[in-house]
Amino acid sequence: MGLLPTMRHSTPPTVDDIADMADAALGALPQELRASVRGVAILVEDVPDEATLEEMGLEHPWELTGLYRGVPLTERSVSDPVREPDTILLFREPILVEWVETGEDLFRLVRNVLIHEVGHHFGFSDEEIARLEEEGDEPH
Repeated sequence: MGLLPTMRHSTPPTVDDIADMADAALGALPQELRASVRGVAILVEDVPDEATLEEMGLEHPWELTGLYRGVPLTERSVSDPVREPDTILLFREPILVEWVETGEDLFRLVRNVLIHEVGHHFGFSDEEIARLEEEGDEPH
């Protein structure tokens, strides 16, 4: 399965545009990963809120492109109390700033942010996340 064609925008991509790219990126993940992400909400917001920035120790909303909120699969137990659903947040404006600053393909950038946060859901190490991102770069 190939990547989305390079998209041309005459206006900045919207939250819905980024969400569509995230859906396509999710669909391109290996089946075993997709199956384990089924219950995770994937949301796109313009920027992280003040509470999130404070929690993460960040001063500017453009410093955070994505965030996983939940308990990684590696840290769960059947005896855990009922908890909030896991969520992956993608932040549109920081993604667009990185897109403009780096010249990276926008779909690839969205995909890598999504893969990074999916990696946190699985409790992957930074090396495992980097490997998963690289696998996504290989032609299908």
